[in-house]
Amino acid sequence: MKIRIKGDSIRFRLTKTEVEIFCSTGVFSETTHFGTSEFNYKLQAKEGITAMEADFSNNTITLFLPDEERSSWATSDRVGYQNEMSLENGKELSLLLEKDFACLDNTTEDQSDNYPNPKVGDNC
Repeated sequence: MKIRIKGDSIRFRLTKTEVEIFCSTGVFSETTHFGTSEFNYKLQAKEGITAMEADFSNNTITLFLPDEERSSWATSDRVGYQNEMSLENGKELSLLLEKDFACLDNTTEDQSDNYPNPKVGDNC
């Protein structure tokens, strides 16, 4: 799972296997180790919500997706989900959850578990 944070926006990208695990279990998480500290990021299904939400506590960013959405995401053509979450301070937090597509440019990153990029033509 990849995360991108810029200002008041968070984007999670998941590979095929990660989406499948999330859809079957309702949760997928990763940890980055910083010596004596850890940073965690997690996607979790949640009942009783109608749009994505996020929380940050105990060094963990958790992105919550409505539980009813998770069952079909892995097998659907739907790329992802987006929401603008209103915060108590009057600001908004932009949330984006996407399937991770293979890059079109040359990269050394392992992309064997990424979704095929829809921008690639049949003759490439």
